[in-house]
Amino acid sequence: MSSEKINQLQLLQQNVQSILAQKQQIQSQLIELESALAEVGRTKKSYKILGNVMVAVTTENISKELNEKKEVAEVRLNNFIKQEERLKNNLEELQKEVVSGLKPENE
Repeated sequence: MSSEKINQLQLLQQNVQSILAQKQQIQSQLIELESALAEVGRTKKSYKILGNVMVAVTTENISKELNEKKEVAEVRLNNFIKQEERLKNNLEELQKEVVSGLKPENE
C-alpha cells in the first residue's frame, strides 16, 4: 500500500509541475497580448502576419481580436489556477497519508 501511495504522490507532483509550466506559458502569453494591445492603442496603422505575408488591418479589428485572445487566455489561466489548487490539496492529503503510514506503530 505504501509504495502505491508513493507512486500516486509522485504522479501528483508531476501533474502539479505540468500545470505550473502551462500556467506560466499562459501568463507569458497574457503579457504579450497586453503589450500588443498597448502598442496598438498608440499607433494609427496596424499590421497582421498571415503566413509569410504582412497585411494592414484596422486598429479596431486587431484590438478586437487581441481582446478576444486575451479573454480566452484569462479563462484558461483561471482554469489552471483552479486545477493547481485542487492538485496541491490532493498532494497535501496524500503526503499526510504517506507520512502517517511510514511512522512506526508504537509512536
